Amino acid sequence: WYQRRVREAVVSTQSTGRIYAEENPGLPEIKVKRELLRARDHKVDLDSRLGKTIVVTKETPSALQGGYYCNVCDCVVKDSINYLDHINGKKHQRNLGMSMKVERSTLDQVRSRFDKNKRKNEEAQKNLAEDYDLEVRAMERQEEEEKQRQSKKQRRKERKKAEEEAASADIDPEMAAVMGFGGFGGGK
Repeated sequence: WYQRRVREAVVSTQSTGRIYAEENPGLPEIKVKRELLRARDHKVDLDSRLGKTIVVTKETPSALQGGYYCNVCDCVVKDSINYLDHINGKKHQRNLGMSMKVERSTLDQVRSRFDKNKRKNEEAQKNLAEDYDLEVRAMERQEEEEKQRQSKKQRRKERKKAEEEAASADIDPEMAAVMGFGGFGGGK
């Protein structure tokens, strides 16, 4: 009887973490053991309902109303900043069964993390050096510019040749000789 009552009281007081004798006469104060705070293993979904229009009535369940719904705490928060504050806050973490204390890192864990970050930075700089080799990029740029100049020159020559052919085809050579000139609008 007593043990059953203590178990029920422990389950019903997830939010406070303690059972007080004033609330439950005949019971001693019991401290609830919670696990240490850990990183989230899922991505927080803030964008899925962004920009969508919802019709909210009195009968609409709170999970579908405007804002962000927390199913752990059964509350609706109106904007993303407050939602992030809520899910990182003390009340939400307690409802998840976690205390706000973080596990202390050992010296080996810190060293391994430093080594991992150092390797990551070295790889990033190596990739950056390969991607942004200045001399290679300058050479590629010069080659590209030279190709553009050549194609532009070629197009200009083709256009000039086509204009000359069109102009010479339009003029009758006998008429040009009678009038005293070789053609209209030629070179200087």
